[in-house]
Amino acid sequence: MATVTLDKLTKIFPNGTTAVSNLDLRVADGEFMVLVGPSGCGKTTALRMVAGLEEITGGTVRIGDRVVNELSPKERDVAMVFQNYALYPHMTVARNIGFALRLKKVPKQRIDASVKEAAKILGLSEHLDRKPAQLSGGQRQRVAMGRAIVREPSVFLMDEPLSNLDAKLRVQMRAEISEIQHRLGVATLYVTHDQTEAMTMGDRVAVLRSGVLQQCQAPQAIYDRPGNVFVAAFIGSPAMNLYEGTLSPDGSAVRLGSQTLSLPDRVRSERTALRPFNDHKLLVGIRPEHLSDASLERAELNGATLVGDVKLVEALGSELMVHFHIDAARVHSEDAAAASEEEELVDLASGGSELAARDTGVARVQTRSQVRASERATFVVDTERLHFFDPQSGAALWN
Repeated sequence: MATVTLDKLTKIFPNGTTAVSNLDLRVADGEFMVLVGPSGCGKTTALRMVAGLEEITGGTVRIGDRVVNELSPKERDVAMVFQNYALYPHMTVARNIGFALRLKKVPKQRIDASVKEAAKILGLSEHLDRKPAQLSGGQRQRVAMGRAIVREPSVFLMDEPLSNLDAKLRVQMRAEISEIQHRLGVATLYVTHDQTEAMTMGDRVAVLRSGVLQQCQAPQAIYDRPGNVFVAAFIGSPAMNLYEGTLSPDGSAVRLGSQTLSLPDRVRSERTALRPFNDHKLLVGIRPEHLSDASLERAELNGATLVGDVKLVEALGSELMVHFHIDAARVHSEDAAAASEEEELVDLASGGSELAARDTGVARVQTRSQVRASERATFVVDTERLHFFDPQSGAALWN
């Protein structure tokens, strides 16, 4: 077992494009680390540099105590799982799984034992004599994982291994991969563009943007306290509602267009970074689940409401997604518009629906809500959980 340490890792292509810039990251022994970001952010390039498949421009990669910059892929003791499975179609499942061991001249008896053990872990014991063409997509992905497992590597590297599976199978395989990884206890670096995958699988999540690390923490920590506007817009589905706002002179309220939200004393006392913005503009973020239908609330509202024009109501069975418009200016993360290809986001601040207009926010409300499209609705805002950002730097304003 080993750790993976990236120290100022940099990749500049011959045409001058910087794919990865000064990336510092440490994957602990046994940790499941997810690299996530929009297409072209450098996550796969970083993974390929760790694997030895891409030449390093600057910085170092350490696996355990060894600097592996100049080592070939086979000398690095890593196993990589690709999104296209890379199985040999003419070989059985058993031969595909044991192929790397045969190349190493491992005795047949040991190969058979390793293959059977991996197949047992992966639920493939009944399929060892089949060819890849006879398997489902999920079973093929398990075979690819089995081939990695039998090598008993120091590090697992996974490059979007679920992207070719349908939505239902992806959910199943997420759970299976996480369970297997934790059972084996091998340091794993996993690349995905899907923030839902990142949030559900990673012990920690590293968010990249244009080759630069934005934030690296536990999934819930990133969700609850994103470090900047980009992370706030990228992590979460539906995405965070982001608006331009103005803080009152005494910091007791924030104005969004023609409406005002009173801020609790706790927010004013704990969010010390807000004080320089009294009577100034800032960016305000509201998670969709922190908006509720006021008609279903019994408590006093105390100025914590927004009134909006409902544009669209999406019924999802367990909840409603209510797309609404208020007269505050929306904030859009243009360079992350394609952040989640499978969800086909129009833009990150729109809530993720192709039907949602560019200037609408989204609220996640109970199915017993009676809100209707083309009507006005009042939403209660959980003002203790508002997010604030510097309009110039995009940095989050906490304490």
